[in-house]
Amino acid sequence: MLAYIARRIVYVIPIVISVALVCFLLVHITPGDPLVAVLPADASQELAAQLRAAYGFDRPLPVQFGLWLLRALHGDLGNSIATGRPVLAEVMRAVGNTVTLAIAAAIIGFTMGILLGLIAGYFRETWIDKVATSFAIAGVSVPHYWLGMVLVIIFSVQLNWLPAVGAGPNGSNSWAWDWAHLQYLVLPAITTSVIPMGIVTRTVRALTGDILSQDFVEALRAKGLHETGVFRHVIKNAAPTALAVMGLQLGYMLGGSILIETVFSWPGSGFLLNSAIFQRDLPLLQGTILILALFFVFLNLLVDIAQAAIDPRIKRG
Repeated sequence: MLAYIARRIVYVIPIVISVALVCFLLVHITPGDPLVAVLPADASQELAAQLRAAYGFDRPLPVQFGLWLLRALHGDLGNSIATGRPVLAEVMRAVGNTVTLAIAAAIIGFTMGILLGLIAGYFRETWIDKVATSFAIAGVSVPHYWLGMVLVIIFSVQLNWLPAVGAGPNGSNSWAWDWAHLQYLVLPAITTSVIPMGIVTRTVRALTGDILSQDFVEALRAKGLHETGVFRHVIKNAAPTALAVMGLQLGYMLGGSILIETVFSWPGSGFLLNSAIFQRDLPLLQGTILILALFFVFLNLLVDIAQAAIDPRIKRG
């Protein structure tokens, strides 16, 4: 097991370097001048050249990438062009809000997905299966930004039960575990959980149906094993694949949804990324993309290790 973990960690190193390179290049090949956000309209060429030199934009791209990567390894992602604040502090504050939203959405989406998937798998080709599958298809098909707006209209505008936008009372961006803040989390968490719920439901349904049709399940029942014991065997065999799917979905949610966070004005990484794109804030854009990509890579690493711990066949492979 330790050798498997060491191999997976070694495999992650070139992936991280490649991700950093792609993040850097994608941002730099887009058109536009990143200094537009800070330069006045009547700025002279000399001032523009001084600012470009101050931010290092006058150097060749390979040199810029090397210096940026070296600083990033020391925890320095530079300063935001628009605000002048350190990028790492801005990104980590936004990522903290996104993690809160992702965890809440994962609890809702994964719980409902596993429950509906198991029910549909055990009652395949019945009306129960059709109802559960309909929920899954609707969850995957409905545009989540549209669903968010519908929930705001119903629960915020018409019923006035929940706040429509923001992450806390009086426009606060700091988080606290009390009802004053939790009520701001309900609508975006439900909206974010819909797609993972649909995907997990369909995955668990297919796994459950396939396992129940295998010969060893019939043998267990023929030996008189109680249905609870059969259920444990189904869960154990379905867990590795289901865990991989849920890990990917959690990675997508941790990446932040620009549309959902914009609809609800949730101050997460997606909302920050949207602002950085429109302001052409290169340091903030690079730092946000890099941190989110690293989250996704290391989450996949944890999922791989968890799969190997659950299923010994993966380690032997």
